[in-house]
Amino acid sequence: MGRIIYFETTSESVDTTAQFYAEAFGWRSRSSPHLPGYRLLDTGAGTGIDGAVMSREHSAQPVIVWLEVDDLRAVVADVEAAGGARRGEINEIPGEGLVCYVTDPAGVVFGLKQPIG
Repeated sequence: MGRIIYFETTSESVDTTAQFYAEAFGWRSRSSPHLPGYRLLDTGAGTGIDGAVMSREHSAQPVIVWLEVDDLRAVVADVEAAGGARRGEINEIPGEGLVCYVTDPAGVVFGLKQPIG
């Protein structure tokens, strides 16, 4: 529980940033089917994690890590009990699971994802 599974980086120019990662590291990108202005990043085969580039309109924080959890609502309650806070609503990504942004006591944003099944 709580393993880092994904990252998001933010940018004023999502397409330019996605192109940078493609040229610098060979990562492939594609538009999200769920959120305009959000590009999914495929970092390649092997161990590691994939990510995305999103507009700074969504978050000013440069990088957001995502943790996989078994019970999102319980972990959100644990975050709040430990001095953190929920940031926004719990949402469902069709075919993937539940997601939510939270913050630690210093205001650092991170994501939580409860996969389907």
